[in-house]
Order: sequence, then C-alpha cells, then structure tokens
Amino acid sequence: MKFRGIVFSILVAGLSTVALAQIGPSRDRDVSPKLDLSVLYSALHTNAPVGTCNCFWMYGGTAELAVPVWRNFSVVGEFGGQTTKQMGPDAQSLVPGQQSLGLSHINAYGGLRLRLPNHTLFQPYGQAMVGIVHGFDSQFPKTYYSQTGEVAYETSANSFGMVLGGGLDWAVSRRFWIRLPQVDYHYNQLPNLHKALTGQGRDQQNELRLSAGVVVRFGKMAAAAPVVYACSASPAAVFPGEPVTITGTAQNLNPKRTPVYSWAMEGGAVTGANEIAHVDTGSLAPGTYTVKGHVSQGNKPADAADCTAQFTVRAFEGPTVSCSANPTTVNPGDSATITANGVSPQNRPLTYSYSSTAGSVSGTTSTATLTTAGAAPGPITVTANVVDDKGQTASCTATVTVVAPEVAPPPAPKTSSLCSITFDRDKARPTRVDNEAKACLDDVALSLQRSTDARLALAGNATAKERAAEAKHHGKHAVDAAALRAVNAKDYLVTEKGIDASRISVFTGTEDATTTTTTLIPAGATLDTTGITPVNESAVKAIPRKALGAVRHAVRKVVK
Repeated sequence: MKFRGIVFSILVAGLSTVALAQIGPSRDRDVSPKLDLSVLYSALHTNAPVGTCNCFWMYGGTAELAVPVWRNFSVVGEFGGQTTKQMGPDAQSLVPGQQSLGLSHINAYGGLRLRLPNHTLFQPYGQAMVGIVHGFDSQFPKTYYSQTGEVAYETSANSFGMVLGGGLDWAVSRRFWIRLPQVDYHYNQLPNLHKALTGQGRDQQNELRLSAGVVVRFGKMAAAAPVVYACSASPAAVFPGEPVTITGTAQNLNPKRTPVYSWAMEGGAVTGANEIAHVDTGSLAPGTYTVKGHVSQGNKPADAADCTAQFTVRAFEGPTVSCSANPTTVNPGDSATITANGVSPQNRPLTYSYSSTAGSVSGTTSTATLTTAGAAPGPITVTANVVDDKGQTASCTATVTVVAPEVAPPPAPKTSSLCSITFDRDKARPTRVDNEAKACLDDVALSLQRSTDARLALAGNATAKERAAEAKHHGKHAVDAAALRAVNAKDYLVTEKGIDASRISVFTGTEDATTTTTTLIPAGATLDTTGITPVNESAVKAIPRKALGAVRHAVRKVVK
C-alpha cells in the first residue's frame, strides 16, 4: 500500500512538471470550454468488512467527459474502475480454501458539475453523480444457511452508486490543466460479507476516492482577457507645495512579461518609472489637474491600457483666531491676560498685534496683558489681530469689565431712648399726664415731627403695690396702671400734638416704677421687645369712669 501511494504521488508530480515544461503559465486561460476530457489516476479507500479490518485500498483510473450546459453548470459523465488483490489480512480465514481474496469493480456515473468563477490560475468545482457499480473477481455473499452456518457466494454483483465531491483545476494554458487531488465520497450497496456472517448491518459501502490527472479542454478558446489599468491620487486635495502620489493598479498582466509604465500630466511635472508616480505641486496654481498613466506588455491592443487620476490644488486659506480674557472682571488699576488662539490651515507663520478701547495692552505673541490704570469703570474691548506670511488676516475681541470700588453700606439705624415720664407726684391720680410729663412729651413730639418716617414706642410701668392692688380687684374693676400710663401718654401726643396714632405703639414694662419710657424707632430699625408686652388699647379705654375712681381710691389706700 505504501508503494502504490508513492507511485501515485510521483505520477501527479510528473504530470505537472511535464505540462509546465511544455506549455508554461499564461494569463490566456479559458473559463468557458466547449468540452472537458479528463484522465485521472485514482485510489479508493473502502470499508467493505473483511475480517477485523473492515477497510482496504483499491487503485485504478477514471475518464471523465464534461459538457457546459448553462452558465457554470456542466453535464458530466464518468467511466472507471479500481482493483485490489488483497481485501484484508484475515480474508483467508473467512473463505476456506482461498489464500487471498481480491476485488475489482467498474462504475459508470452521470450528473452535474458546478464550476465556481475564478479568474486566477485555479478553478474549484463541485459535482454530484449517480450510476451503477459492477463488482467482480471476488466472492459476494448470496445465501446464508443459518442451520449450518454456511454462506453461498457468487463471483460478481451489481449495485446502485452515488458520488459527491469536488476538486481544483490548475491552469497551465488555455487548453491544458492539471487536476489537483479530486476528493469524492462514493456510496454503493454491493453485498456485504460482514452482514452475511453476522446478520447485522446493511449492504452498503461508504468509500473515499482521491484522484489526480490531466484535463484537456476542447472547442474554441476564449480570447485573452485584456489588460485593465486603474489609477488613484493620494491625497485628492492639497495646498501648493504638498506632494501628491499617483498609484496605478493593473490587472490581467502576463506574469511572463515585464510591464512598462509611463506617466504624463498637463500643466505640471510627474515623475515615476513603475506603478507609483509623484507630482511636485510647489509651482502649481490652484485648480484641478489630471495625470495620465499607461502600462504595456506588448504590441497588441489588449496588452496595453491607460488610466487617469485627478487631484485638486486648493488656494491657501486665511488664518482664524479666537480670544479670551482672564479674569473678565477687574478692579480699577488691575490687569487681565488676553489669550489669542490663531490657527493657519497650512501651518503658516502668524504675527500677533493688539489694541484696546481703554487702558493699555501690550504683547506680540499669542498672549498679551491689559492694564486698566486710568480707565473708568465699565467694559473694555481688546482686539487681537493675526496675519500670516501671505498677508491674510483675522481678528477677534475679548471684553474685560472694570468695576467701581465698593462703598461700605451705611450702618443699620438703631432705636434711641428719649425722655422718661414720672407719675409719682399726683398721688390722687397716679396715671395722669402732668405738666412735667407734658414737657417730656413735647420734646418727643418734636423728634417725631422732624423724622416723619420714625415711630415711637411707649412702655408704661407699675410698682409692685400697684400690681398687688390690681390683682386684689381682679374682675370688672381691675385697672392696669402701667397700661394706662402708656395709653395716656399716647393720647396726649395724638390729641394735643397731632401725631398720627399709627406711628405710636404702647406696651407695658416690667420695671418696679411709676414711669413711662419713650423709644424712637427710625425707619429701618427694629424695636427690641424683650421685657415689654403690647397693650390692647381698646380694652384699656373701655374701663368705666366710676370704676377708675374706685381703683384710684384703692390704689391710694394701698400706697398709704
């Protein structure tokens, strides 16, 4: 088996070498022949059960004929056969009297083949065929006698067969191809010795076939594919002075010939002796330019092709600039930094300059300093200008605001204590506003008239004895002496001095005295009400006069 495998490899290599030496490679390959004739050497690996091996190799050959019928489909027919002298090492123990058991068969198949389009040196295909297989020169089980264990054999048998597989053809010219190993799956139902002896399994064979050989294509050969040439420019748009590379890509070239390249351009110079060319754009004006490329391998029209590629030279673009200030708000005399970010699309050198509507600005680079000394409060606009070496300019502005100095707010207004009224001189009428009290209240009224937005707080006080008397007469005859003193003082200011009653508030205090304090409350000031209680003026005024007389009498007795 090793020897036959070596012979098989040598045969395939020999066929390839001979074909290449005689014809040589060519781009003139035929992809649509009228007829294919193939002669192949094949090796078939079968699993027909013999002893314990259940497999062996058979060797032979096949001849194939393929006719295209539609697009890439062909009708294919095959006739061939394989043989072996030894099916397995245990054959003699299975068939008494036989020293070796051989097998031969011939087959005839027909079906369809699909070639995959491939315009290179290689063309793959797949196929499916059905037909018949005739086995002979062997012993095929015919009848099994279960009583005696004997098997009756016959020397030949026929079976249905099926082939599924594919391969690869290698072109050495338009007419001659080398078929590289074709791999097929073979199926048939020749009688199975293993089933006859054991009664198990089925009469079927699953086989692998490897083939290689020569393919000859008949009919009018397709014309050689013409050379195709395509070009591209990179980059497609440049500024003057930037290089442009032109790349040409040729197809269907004959690998045995050396292509010749040439380049041309109107309005400029292009250099290159192969598929790559270069254009110097330093002297080109803005516009669109076309480069023409040519490739040739011979004198025939199909051996040469042209291509074109375009690129654009753009005019230089002016610079751009953006501005910012830090900080944007300063006190008078402080400074701010102005930053100008200038950009040239072509990275050309830029020159900076600055101006301002107030203060002074200095700097000749991308940063400048604004000094606000002498500038009035308000916004200052700083303008930055950039210019490139082509004279193209751009400008931007930034604003810095000078704020006025902060003035400390005036102190919050506060309340002030005015004069205090004493009610201890008139023992009979201890809550009456006497002349001395009126003098104090006249001064208070004058202060209220001067400060028309000010208010007044009156806080009446009572002694402990007075509070005790009030507690003793708790009920309808109860009188709050502290509240009366504050209310009477307010009444004088309103009725005698014409002060608006809404500007005066009355309270009772906690001092142990027969007094009423006066507190001036300017606009915006807040009265501290700690220790004083607002008086319900309507309740105080509602006390009857007779009750007041009784209270005075009671108070005098307590005081005595």
